[in-house]
Amino acid sequence: MILRQLKQRANKIDHLQNEFSKITQYATELQMYIGLQEIEKTTSEATHYIEYLESGDDFDEKNIKTGRQDQAQYLIPKSIEQIKPSMLRTLTIPEDKKMTNILACRIFPDGKYLVLDNQSYGSELLLFSNDGIFLRKIAAFRGPSYDACIVRNNTVAVTLLLATNQTQLVDAEENNIIRTFKLSHACYGVVSDGQMMFISSMEKSTMVNLINLSQTILEEVKAHHISLYKGNIYGTIYNENKVCCYKSTGEPLWTFMHHDIVKPQGLTLDKNGFVYIASYGNNSIVVISPENKRCKTILSEADGIMNPYEIDINSKTGMMIVASEIKKDSNTLKKSIFTDKFSKLNSP
Repeated sequence: MILRQLKQRANKIDHLQNEFSKITQYATELQMYIGLQEIEKTTSEATHYIEYLESGDDFDEKNIKTGRQDQAQYLIPKSIEQIKPSMLRTLTIPEDKKMTNILACRIFPDGKYLVLDNQSYGSELLLFSNDGIFLRKIAAFRGPSYDACIVRNNTVAVTLLLATNQTQLVDAEENNIIRTFKLSHACYGVVSDGQMMFISSMEKSTMVNLINLSQTILEEVKAHHISLYKGNIYGTIYNENKVCCYKSTGEPLWTFMHHDIVKPQGLTLDKNGFVYIASYGNNSIVVISPENKRCKTILSEADGIMNPYEIDINSKTGMMIVASEIKKDSNTLKKSIFTDKFSKLNSP
């Protein structure tokens, strides 16, 4: 019954799109505007209907695809047992970047991929298409970087390592640096919700208000990599095998340790609060349940994971990207594999 209703809504959208394609050849601007409004209304109704179904229990054991195959969106799992990644595609690294050392990989809202490449001479932000094809270099930095995040729209934040204590905002569309923040500590992990930006170190962390540019020190938040979910800060402590959670004001909430989590690096969360960890020390991706009582290894060496370093999830589509390594011709190369919910970078 549910599948039939979803199909009917999808058919209605397809019919409206076909009709609109025909009238654009002869219609006035007003007629085209009305046609677009009708498509938007129908699409919005379908979206709300799917969200309503998703909020219930009907979809718990189902993996439903909507729309065309290449635009399919997947529902985020609601139980840890449901998380079973499968391969989708790989990023294509340019020939001149075979020694790519990927320190961050992020997914833009439109599906494009952002990669922070660190080299001995400096670091670069690279942009890849939805299909994993290299598009262009966004920006270059003279010294080594540590992390990057998408702040909002086309704005990206990059933390600069070592003695600079700086984090820079980059316009990914115009390919230029638009602002530099000077902090009182080293800049490691960075994350933002568009209004606030959090920058971590193992000494302390800083919250930057992106509206008035004020800075607030969070003395108790100490982490190598950080992520945000519903106002809380999540972080990993590499040398202590810890995953920690803090309030946005800095107070510790919980600490999680498990023998499956070894030398954790990057982390991210899906829209249901599952925490995904790049467990660098044992070549695996581990997920922690929202109540932080259970964990499960979802990708391992058997899946091609080797020294995973970074991870990100598009909360709307469920797509995840993971940066890990592979040995080839005596050189260590960063790679990434894509699955229907997960992905890892790859060199050709």
